[in-house]
Amino acid sequence: MRAFVVDSLATVVFFTVLAASTEIFIAGMELKEVLITRLIMIPMMLLTGRPYGMWRDWLFQTLKPTKAWRVMVTDSVAFMSFQLPIYILTLIIAGASWDEIVTLISTTAGIILIISRPFGLYLDYVRAWAGVVKVPK
Repeated sequence: MRAFVVDSLATVVFFTVLAASTEIFIAGMELKEVLITRLIMIPMMLLTGRPYGMWRDWLFQTLKPTKAWRVMVTDSVAFMSFQLPIYILTLIIAGASWDEIVTLISTTAGIILIISRPFGLYLDYVRAWAGVVKVPK
């Protein structure tokens, strides 16, 4: 239960800060729009935070990367293979067209490659701080 809380809250904090900053400073959304968007996304992050943490742990235990670049690739593969299908499903439910989905996924894939390792490091840090067992990497 503790790992569920830690992984879920780490996900909510990291991505709320990152996404809200992007929505305000890059997309130019108003604070009210950002608040509504974040309130909609928090339940999704609470539901997926721990399953992603478990998926990431399993991938690291299976692949056992030892070099820094392999750790980075493993984090990227873990994040992309878990989050992109969820994002695609969310876009389909939201009514996005296939053209919009393809455009968003190609853009999102690039962003995921940039943020996956920082999030992995953050997740490891929060787990260590909270006393949740860390998988050796």
